[in-house]
Amino acid sequence: MTGLLPFLVVLPAATALLALALRGLRAGLAILLGVALLHAAGTAFLWRGEASKSFGTLLQLDVLGLIFLSITSALFLLVSLSTVPYILRGTHDPQAAPHRFAPCLLAFLAAMTLVAITQNLALMWAAVEGTTLASAPLVYFYRRRGALEAAWKYLLLCSVGIALALLGTFCLGVAASGGPAATAGLTLEAFRGAAPAMARPWLKAAFVLALVGYGTKMGLVPLHTWLPDTHSQAPSPVSALLSGALLNCAFLAILRFFQVCVASGDFAFARTLLVVMGFVSIGVACAFMVGQSDYKRLFAYSSIENMGVVAVGVGIGGTAAYGAVFHSVNHSLCKAGLFLLAGNVLRVFGTTSARKVRGVIARIPLTGILLAALFLAIGGLPPFAPFWSEFLIFQAAFRGPHPWMGVLFLALLAIAFLGMAGTLLPMLQGAPGEHAPRAREPLLTVLPPFLLAAAALAIGLYPPPALTDALRRAAVLVGG
Repeated sequence: MTGLLPFLVVLPAATALLALALRGLRAGLAILLGVALLHAAGTAFLWRGEASKSFGTLLQLDVLGLIFLSITSALFLLVSLSTVPYILRGTHDPQAAPHRFAPCLLAFLAAMTLVAITQNLALMWAAVEGTTLASAPLVYFYRRRGALEAAWKYLLLCSVGIALALLGTFCLGVAASGGPAATAGLTLEAFRGAAPAMARPWLKAAFVLALVGYGTKMGLVPLHTWLPDTHSQAPSPVSALLSGALLNCAFLAILRFFQVCVASGDFAFARTLLVVMGFVSIGVACAFMVGQSDYKRLFAYSSIENMGVVAVGVGIGGTAAYGAVFHSVNHSLCKAGLFLLAGNVLRVFGTTSARKVRGVIARIPLTGILLAALFLAIGGLPPFAPFWSEFLIFQAAFRGPHPWMGVLFLALLAIAFLGMAGTLLPMLQGAPGEHAPRAREPLLTVLPPFLLAAAALAIGLYPPPALTDALRRAAVLVGG
């Protein structure tokens, strides 16, 4: 099975071209579903460990990559299922461009897969840039002025970020120029081997540039501003992938640089930077979540808040590093489900303004109940899995040398929860109006978010031993 890793990249890339050439809407959706199933099956096979060895210096899968690849593949399958009714019946805007959906989504999957399965930092950089190019046309799906502005903002800011990340890669190469990485290529293994002898100023410059550069894509403050605009304009299935899978890709890229810092034995500066940027991101996101009038932008700011949470967790280290990787899994499950449900609400009510949406539970009860459940999950209430990941980070922060960080962490999470509640609860309650009968909810519009909510609950009640073991080994890789 040595060809499985290249297959997972080539399959969606080749079928993206096929879907583009066919231009048939139903043919494109059939290809999308078929590829999603094959990709998920191939990724599941990788958990057997038989194809996780190195394929040259370009493709190599470690446990960190396997976790993020699995999230991406699972979300892509569920998003593909919800895409069928969305494209065939849910595109409420006549200016939509449904024919570009399947080809771009498949290209997006190929790029995200490559990020997860390569440990060559130059190839990883190219793959991250590929995710931007593949997803930008999806942001402009509705071909409105607002969508055009959001797509350009997404392209420009992420391009600035990716340029900084490239400089960071160059700096890392300079730092390792006197070590074995000079002849072994730009692989993570070579950089980690050369790390103890790296020039510290170049190493620190490399991490700062990578953190700011890939942090732009991850949604960390201060270059996070593309994220709310993009989510408010993009189709809900695309928002689900952007928030649930793409942010993890950028997080993984930062972790690759952090692994080099850990291998150098001098990574306190990196931890401090992650903690500072994490707390600032949570704080800024909370400020915008309170009183937020657009429910899709609310979920976008919640994503920024949760990326801050994982940054703080990695920065604190120890059991918090385990909690950070665990939380990235939990956030993906909950936020992808919330964005898919936001699409159901938008389809029925025709607006993203929270003030104009009332009586969701009365009009679309399954969507309303799942929306409430996933709100409680991402809000960190037990027994959902995000409670445990956030508790691990809080516990490590509170028991560390600076207990005030634990108190601050808890206070910010409480503000975020109240901010979401202030917007979502009035939407769920109330009467939908005399001329607003109960709407039909097709199975494929509620099944994917139901499965995501069920997974968040099941992992919270009984985390699978295989997942726990993988998270433990991943945390060790990032100094946990």
